[in-house]
Amino acid sequence: MKPDKSRSGCPDPSTNALQWGIKVKSSNFLVIESDASRAQAIVSALSFLGYRPVLADRVDADETGEQWRGAFVGTVEDEAQLEQFLASLGRNARNLPMLVAADSPVATSLIADDARSQLIELIDLPLRYERLAEAMRSLQTRVEPIAASRRFVGQSGPMQRVNALIRQVAPFDSSVLVLGESGSGKELVARTIHDCSPRRDKPFVAINCGAIPAELLESELFGHEKGAFTGAISTRKGRFEMAEGGTLFLDEIGDMSLPMQVKLLRVLQERVFERVGGNRAQRCDVRIIAATHRNLEEFIERGSFREDLFYRLSVFPLEMPSLRQRLEDLPALIGEFNQRLVQRGLSRVRFAPSAMNALRQHGWPGNVRELSNLVERMAILMPHGEVRGMDLPEKYRGALPIEEVTGAALIAMMEEQPMIADSFAYGEGDPSVLPLEGLDLKDHLAGIEIGLIRQALNSANGVVAHAAKLLRVQRTTLVEKLRKYGLSETVQAG
Repeated sequence: MKPDKSRSGCPDPSTNALQWGIKVKSSNFLVIESDASRAQAIVSALSFLGYRPVLADRVDADETGEQWRGAFVGTVEDEAQLEQFLASLGRNARNLPMLVAADSPVATSLIADDARSQLIELIDLPLRYERLAEAMRSLQTRVEPIAASRRFVGQSGPMQRVNALIRQVAPFDSSVLVLGESGSGKELVARTIHDCSPRRDKPFVAINCGAIPAELLESELFGHEKGAFTGAISTRKGRFEMAEGGTLFLDEIGDMSLPMQVKLLRVLQERVFERVGGNRAQRCDVRIIAATHRNLEEFIERGSFREDLFYRLSVFPLEMPSLRQRLEDLPALIGEFNQRLVQRGLSRVRFAPSAMNALRQHGWPGNVRELSNLVERMAILMPHGEVRGMDLPEKYRGALPIEEVTGAALIAMMEEQPMIADSFAYGEGDPSVLPLEGLDLKDHLAGIEIGLIRQALNSANGVVAHAAKLLRVQRTTLVEKLRKYGLSETVQAG
């Protein structure tokens, strides 16, 4: 006897209206799959998990405003067809998490796309319930942190100025050149300008000009025709076509070769381009936002960057401050990163005052990206404790207060000053008398404490419990001090 699926809550594929495009109210998961049998299995599986899937070619115009939770990408002709399906969702197509079949023709290109790779989960077919559920959970944990990352954090003066400039330039189509050090948030500026502009319902397409070989960059930007070069087995859209009506973000523009700069300048001037291997001019309507950590004016003097392209791009220059210029935002940034870590299943990081002071002294060559990486690293290393200055990686410690210097470091310091070490640690001289030249009180007291601990351990033959009685402290207190001063290797259990 077959189970009654209407009672069990498991949809019957044979009667599921979703899969064949009968009008569906409030769909929230797009299925891009041209193979009918695979499409049926995918729609049924997603429905069973509680989603409301709809085939891409059956999306109604009144559904484009829905809150889409994801898309399945399977058998599709090429990227152009994929972009066409996604474009039907309007602004919802941006930042859409995707479940991509491992054998999909566009799987490799999607993973290689920096703007989308973080929101993609590969999955093998045929579908298995456990793997599908796991993949959906994995996608869900990535959506919130990435959405949260696309907003500025901090109320420092430099950041207030950046926000004001973004509000001023966003409504217009003027080209923007974002300057700033690596890791300072230049792409976030570009995305924010796009999100605040009249083009926000159109695509935001990013490309890193420094990460693509010069001989391939032209194809990436303008696309190519089938057979244009070895390996061009099909016609492919370029980033200009993908960004039509929206914004094209050219990251690391300073790393673009001179020949490519000439071709880009022509497109910016005439707003037309040709695919590689083609002879048909295509018009384009895109807003250009470029970014670089290079000093382009110096590059112009050296002849490695075109002056006319520079002025074409920098209609509205906007410089991002480095993290060391906005140190007052450190607590807010750490709080933001903590929220993202919690959403990913990690613990919050608590920094002691000594650690915060050390972080304020650091130069932050990697800026906000470096801080984000450090917070995540400490969340892994110390998931349930407070991070003190001495717990930070060595390059972040700076000048630590004496109470947080490790025992080995303190002993080394005392060895460099043998007179102080001898008089304080072993009772030679009067430790209560202030020397004429003065002294460092913390060093002085630490030296006395080390000397008394050593004497107690000697008298107790290295037995911690007996030494603790001589010093009138709890055994756990003495154990902590032994760790603090690096003396634990010289004692016995007890």
